[in-house]
Amino acid sequence: MYDVIVIGGGPSGLMASAAAARAGSKVMLVEKGSKLGKKLTISGGGRCNVTNRLPLEEIVKNIPGNGKFLYSPFSVFNNEDIIAFFEGLGVRLKEEDHGRMFPVSDRAQDVADALVGELKRLGVDILLKSKVKKVLMDEETVQGIRLESGDEYTARAVIIAVGGKAVPQTGSEGDGYPWAEKAGHTVTDLYPTEVPLLSSEPFIKNRELQGLALRDAAVSVLNKKGKPLVTHQMDMLFTHFGLSGPAVLRCSQYVVKEMKKNGGQPVEIRINTLPEHHAESAFQLLNKQMKDEPKKAVKNVWKGIAPERWLLFLMGQAGIDPIDTGAELASDKVRMLAAGLTGFSLNVNGTQPIEKAFVTGGGVSIKEIEPKTMASKKKQGLYFCGEILDIHGYTGGYNITSALVTGNVAGQSAGAYAVQVKA
Repeated sequence: MYDVIVIGGGPSGLMASAAAARAGSKVMLVEKGSKLGKKLTISGGGRCNVTNRLPLEEIVKNIPGNGKFLYSPFSVFNNEDIIAFFEGLGVRLKEEDHGRMFPVSDRAQDVADALVGELKRLGVDILLKSKVKKVLMDEETVQGIRLESGDEYTARAVIIAVGGKAVPQTGSEGDGYPWAEKAGHTVTDLYPTEVPLLSSEPFIKNRELQGLALRDAAVSVLNKKGKPLVTHQMDMLFTHFGLSGPAVLRCSQYVVKEMKKNGGQPVEIRINTLPEHHAESAFQLLNKQMKDEPKKAVKNVWKGIAPERWLLFLMGQAGIDPIDTGAELASDKVRMLAAGLTGFSLNVNGTQPIEKAFVTGGGVSIKEIEPKTMASKKKQGLYFCGEILDIHGYTGGYNITSALVTGNVAGQSAGAYAVQVKA
């Protein structure tokens, strides 16, 4: 008989196991893969963006999928506690742009190793290559788990930390949703977030812009009336299938939601390469530069305003010959170029599948979870943490913060509950 069984050896499951063991519980961690912390080791490009040091309000703002739910768990364990936890395990962290925290060593493996080492120190039993078939429960309480091998283990509390459906190569294949439903929970619609966008525009199809990166561009998703739903100013990238890069990943969930609303019609994306300008001020800038050097070819006059491939592409769209001089160029064409630089529009018609997404949108409804403890409101002794919950954030350390915080709170609470039941 265990006090606590944790299913899933990703960030939230590892954190939950450590917290439950620190609370004095006898803990078993069950992982279907052959090693723990797989998602940790590939996160942040193999460097592991452990958390984010921004103020809590800012963190919540960067978790557009139910981030406000996290205020309660944050009151128990927050991003500063995550930093102290890892530094306490000997993993020194450093802060980079936008508050992102990385190990000083730049090695995600160090983070995973420190967590696994802590579980061993705390005497957590670890079961690898063990797929859970069923979470055992009666009408009221959870009783343990049954593996696909037929082995059963009993426990006073079970924590489900199996992730969502994104990044399935780490083992996140949606295993936990049927268990949650069996316990009486609602699983909201699942959809990809933080995912590249697809487009059938001719210039995408013929790969004219493939590999072109635009730095610090303002990318907007428009609704059917042409009003921006959201704008993110970051880097973006044209690919052979559509668009990618940080600004696009952040916009992707708004595209998914708009397509749900409009019956699957294409959605308009607008790109402003000169975010400090609008069409008129960009026109004045181009015009002034042209007037200052009227005998020079315009492609040389405007060099540096935007990446050359992008500038030449937009000049082509505006009917401007790159070797024209300012003296012979009609101002309506310059206006068209200014409009392209500050508001180039294209249609996207979907996203790559959820398996290609960085994060799963949707999941176990947070209305049925106690925010201070991560306990199920439907079944005693059952706890949820991490990406299986209907909580999702942008990339930048926000999802892992949510996973580690909810994991710690679930572990502490399940540990305390098990001790109380035993008594």
